[in-house]
Formats: sequence, C-alpha cells, structure tokens
Amino acid sequence: MPVEHNESRNRARLETRDDGAIATLSGRPLLRNTGIPLNLDWVGEARVNTSAVERRVQSQVARRTVKKEWQAAWLLRAITCIDLTTLSGDDTEERVRRLCAKGRHPIQQELERKLGIEELQIKVAAICVYHTFVETALHALEGSGVHVAAVSTGFPAGLSPLAERVAEIRRSVEAGAHEIDVVITRAHVFGGRWQALYDEIAAFKQACGSTHMKVILGTGDLMTLRNVARASLVAMMAGADFIKTSTGKEPTNATLPVGLVMTRAIREYALQTGMAVGFKPAGGIRTAKQSIDWLAMIKEELGLSWMRSEMFRLGASGLLGDIERQLEHHATGRYSAEHRHPMA
Repeated sequence: MPVEHNESRNRARLETRDDGAIATLSGRPLLRNTGIPLNLDWVGEARVNTSAVERRVQSQVARRTVKKEWQAAWLLRAITCIDLTTLSGDDTEERVRRLCAKGRHPIQQELERKLGIEELQIKVAAICVYHTFVETALHALEGSGVHVAAVSTGFPAGLSPLAERVAEIRRSVEAGAHEIDVVITRAHVFGGRWQALYDEIAAFKQACGSTHMKVILGTGDLMTLRNVARASLVAMMAGADFIKTSTGKEPTNATLPVGLVMTRAIREYALQTGMAVGFKPAGGIRTAKQSIDWLAMIKEELGLSWMRSEMFRLGASGLLGDIERQLEHHATGRYSAEHRHPMA
C-alpha cells in the first residue's frame, strides 16, 4: 500500500532484525508470542462496553475510505493477506489444485499489465484446506512462497476427543503444513473454565511445535463480546500465534465489532508482555469494501507493522473475485462480469 518510502524501509529492516522482533507497537519492538502462565485476574477483569464498540465501528466505516490509486494499492495489499479457502464436503484434489493456481497468480496477466504491477509478483498468503489435501496443496504451491494452512482439531465443531484432535495436528505438521488452524471447545468459554481452555490450547501449541498456530474462537457462538475478549486473552496466554474469529460455518462469522474487541485484546497483550499476536477475521468477507474496512481497523488499532501477511490474514473464498473486479474498474473505468474472474 502507498506509504512513505522511509517507512517501507524501516518495516523491511524490522522484519529481519537480529533480536527477532516481528512487529512494533508505539515504537516498541515486539517478539513472537511464546505464551505466559494463565492470569485469571487479568481474564476476570476483562470488560467490554458493547454500545461504545458499536459506535466506534460505525464511526470508522463512515469516515475511513480510500479512492483511486490508493484504493487499488490497499486492495493489492488485501490480496497478499488472503488465506484462500476451500472447506467444503465436496472438495476434490483437482479443485484444490485449481485454487492453488489461483493463489499463485490471483490477478489475471492482462490486468496486471494494465495496472503496471507485474514486478510486484502479487500472490495470496496461504491456501487453507482440510488435512486430506495438505500434500496436494504443497505440491501445487511448490516454490511459490504461498503457505499451506490446514484446519484441524475436529473442525468446525471441535468436539472430538482431545487426544484425537492433538493427533490430527501432528499428522498435518508431519505432512508439511506451514500453519495449523485449531478450534477451541466453546463450552469452556460458556462455563468460564479458563484453565481447561488454556490447557487445551497449550496442548495444541505443543503439538504444533514451530508450526504457526491460529486459534479459532468461533465468535459467532460465544454470545457476548466479553466472552470474545476473555477467550482472546486466554488463547494468547496459551501461545497462539494468531487469533481468528470464526470457522466460517457459524450463523454469524467475522464482524467489525468482534474484530475491534479482538484487536484491542491483541494490543493490550502486546503492551503487557512485549509479544505480538496476529489477527485473522474469517467468514462472510466477500466484498472489496469489507477488506478495506478490515485493513483500516488494523491500521488504526495496531499500526502499520500489522498490515502484512505475517500479522494479518483475511479468511475468504469469494473475496478475491470482487477485488479483481474493482481493480479492473480502476484500470479500465468499467466493471467486468463476475464470470471473468473465476476462483478455481
């Protein structure tokens, strides 16, 4: 996205610092999250003013917008943060291979030429699949730099026995998945069983080893924003590399109020511990405008160093097509038909 050149150079230097910093907040370098002991006082003190959250979100959507070449740049940044996802019961190896091909080259060559961005080599952040298709995706993405993320732990309900969920993580790690998306037991949140939730996520983290772990909270099932805040804190204390809103299978998935609560929990955790946790909204994000809304929230709440795939992802299956249409309009002044931008 357009930023001053010196800021771009500073961020590039930050990403390769010898001290291992992966982000900054208020000028403070932050390390990758390794977790901390469960702090029940901190969790119990979490409060959320729902009305204030809703007003803040409405204000942001009303006043934050970008136009013309700036909009195109933000949309290109959004593409690089997408976890392109297929999690359907009728998935096949051929569908996964086609999705991987789209992930490697998300923008048509002709459109790249019109935009003058060929040298940027834009690609998505990851392809997200069931364990069965991890090897298929790895072969299809070889040499591209696009990650393979596997959903695990009895996705989407997360109700299979703990030993089976841990074993599922290990199988995906052994198969070569770069990232694991795990699902929490929502009942632990409803019952306020924070130690049980912490122990569960810590077990998942141990099974992941050095593989990045995204913890799906299933926010559409958690009933209150206070539960979202508390579950976010526990997940981070247990070692989450990312916290993620939804499986995409709940009746309500990623919403901006939930996102605001989660990003502020990330900010609070970073300030208290010196460790950075990434954020991934997923489910129901289908339009280019929505992707800009999410990026604007990240910029305002966490800052520029979070606005990259290492710290922010958009879980989506239908978003990319609308972004392509908006980029086509920027390049030509006309909207193209949806069928000209197939996903796979």
